Amino acid sequence: MRFSININLMSIQRIANSIITRLLLIGVAVVLMGAVGRYFTLTTFLAEDLSRVFASQQESLASYVARDVDYKIVERQVLLRKMAESLPLELLSRPDALRQWLGERYPLQPLFSHGVFVTDQTGQPLADFPPSPLRATVNYGDRDYIRTALAGDFAVGRPVVGRVAQVPVLPMAVPIKDASGQVRAVLAGVTALNAPGFLSLAQQSRIGEGGGFLLVSPRDRLFIASSKPEMALKPTPPEGVNPLHDRAMAGYRGSGVTVNAQGVEEISAMASVPSTGWFVVARIPTAEAFASVFRAKYLVTLGSAGAVIVFIILSSISLLFIFRPLLRAADQADRMTRGDLPLEPLTVVREDEVGSLTMAFNRLLAKLQVNQMALEQAAHHDPLTGLPNRTLLNDRLTQALARAQRNGTHMGVLYLDLDGFKPINDSLGHEAGDAALVEVARRLGAVVRESDTLARLGGDEFMMVMEDLDTAPERAEAAACAVATKCLKALEAPVTLQHGACRIGLSIGIAVGDGHSAQDDLRTAADDAMYKAKQSGGHRYQLATPPGTDRAAA
Repeated sequence: MRFSININLMSIQRIANSIITRLLLIGVAVVLMGAVGRYFTLTTFLAEDLSRVFASQQESLASYVARDVDYKIVERQVLLRKMAESLPLELLSRPDALRQWLGERYPLQPLFSHGVFVTDQTGQPLADFPPSPLRATVNYGDRDYIRTALAGDFAVGRPVVGRVAQVPVLPMAVPIKDASGQVRAVLAGVTALNAPGFLSLAQQSRIGEGGGFLLVSPRDRLFIASSKPEMALKPTPPEGVNPLHDRAMAGYRGSGVTVNAQGVEEISAMASVPSTGWFVVARIPTAEAFASVFRAKYLVTLGSAGAVIVFIILSSISLLFIFRPLLRAADQADRMTRGDLPLEPLTVVREDEVGSLTMAFNRLLAKLQVNQMALEQAAHHDPLTGLPNRTLLNDRLTQALARAQRNGTHMGVLYLDLDGFKPINDSLGHEAGDAALVEVARRLGAVVRESDTLARLGGDEFMMVMEDLDTAPERAEAAACAVATKCLKALEAPVTLQHGACRIGLSIGIAVGDGHSAQDDLRTAADDAMYKAKQSGGHRYQLATPPGTDRAAA
């Protein structure tokens, strides 16, 4: 009997504490007048909230697609540069041998769907792969990317309908230089805009029913790709037609509401593609984004009839009392958002829906803090080995140079590339390769001092940054070489994998600099020295030296 009474009392207390009960009591008094208040409150809040949400969503989508496009461009740029650096110059006078050389490398990474070709200094093709008889009859000296490459720079050309491919393509080119830095020829690659996996996110993805993406080249005033195929390779609208587009062409990156050239109001967000100067536009019509607002207005309007003033007076007084804890919680949360208060759980005033919402917010806040830590970890570390990635390495290298300049000491950059790693992937599979990389990272990590940084650049490439080596360059170089020797010894023992033990070598390039050295110079010097060590037989280190001096690899 007492148990039954306790249950009834708890139920009564729960009902009495319920915010729904209080709103129902107000609703009984004002009947339909509450609908008017809900109309203004709900629709205004929903419109503002949806506007922020969609703007943030569009920016995220545009950034994601822009990063994807940038990755595809940089990937092709790196491939062209590596091919140009490794191309024997004597092949320029032997077209058949040059074509064979291109054919041996093209299938390894067929990023250029319509092939690669080499031109001389006048733009006349010397060799291409896959071979095309028509290409030999075309002189490319008038193409912008060929002219830029002949001037000594990497170039991404204007998207055009290819003379040979007869479809919309994106050409790019790099100079082929001799040892003195003189441009001897140009290596170019051509990719169809609709090639699988190239610009597919910008061309095939849609946002809702009427939204999508645009890839724009401000330099060429051209739509490169679009979710609407008919817009590809069309000129951008003239100034004054779309104010937000005009701002984007001038360099603005963000979001906003605008009316496009077709007269449709839409929410648009722009994000840059750094490697080309292009930008991606993610857009969705406001009619579609705010469809729920329009439906809410229609439904609430049907139920809203009369007595607005009475409702505003009665409900404002009542709701002010009821939602006071929520307003306090919202104010506290807003101040935390602005940074006026530290992130901490909100105070639970009452055990009603507001209290439940507050507790839910506190749980969400705790989860967001955990997720933020995980995101920061993922953003700065390699997911396989747990080592710092390129982003964190760049920051550590900047700090090391600043500290070297401040303390008057030297610092070192070690570029490490594994020898014999590819056969492991080819014969034992990528899982074995990943296990080998983890073991290599563990061994190298045991060599690194706490003040130094070991990072994975990708694949089987690592880089080590050593700080505060010494004020004297000779002793600094000796310290870096000593660490390189330890790294080589760390990999002398076979790596035990599931399918047996295997040996992995290590080629190391060392560059030592002071606080006045440039990051790119140190990286390039270490990279060049590493290649010299690898060409000398591998599993050794090579110290980068100034021009005119020679140092043997260890």
